[in-house]
Amino acid sequence: MKKTLLNGILCIVIVIIGKPALAQSNLLVGSWRLIAADKILPDGKRVADYGNVPHGIAIFTTDGHYVVEIFGTERTKFTSVERAKGTPEEYKNAVLSQSCHFGTYSIDNIKGTVTFNIDRATYPNQDQTLQVRPFTLKGDTLSWRVPARTDGSIPVSVFRRIQ
Repeated sequence: MKKTLLNGILCIVIVIIGKPALAQSNLLVGSWRLIAADKILPDGKRVADYGNVPHGIAIFTTDGHYVVEIFGTERTKFTSVERAKGTPEEYKNAVLSQSCHFGTYSIDNIKGTVTFNIDRATYPNQDQTLQVRPFTLKGDTLSWRVPARTDGSIPVSVFRRIQ
């Protein structure tokens, strides 16, 4: 009985002491400002996907939660002051000028991948899905690629750590 109790206490101590070390080993933890949202075309040319000055943020917490928000440079305002009274074109522009999702994440440092367990996304087909992205981290710059779209272009998101 004493041995089981001591083992239980030891496990709790290891978890409490080890959690900060685990958080420090996860180099993605923190807040990141979007600096580029590009796409690589099938011919290899890299072009802006959300305008020349896209806006966005990525936040990764120590307990495995995240949020990613990407908004285009140009966002057309609705002519109506009521959000529910937009035109079909206004709704289309609003949807296509953003890419956001949140949920939980894990990283595989060996493979260089981040796995997003997406709870909800602006594109509903991504709700409740797992999305694996190869990422690179060079200093305070984080980037990842999305699988190729049907047109063959490959989206690339680039973030800089917020100090």
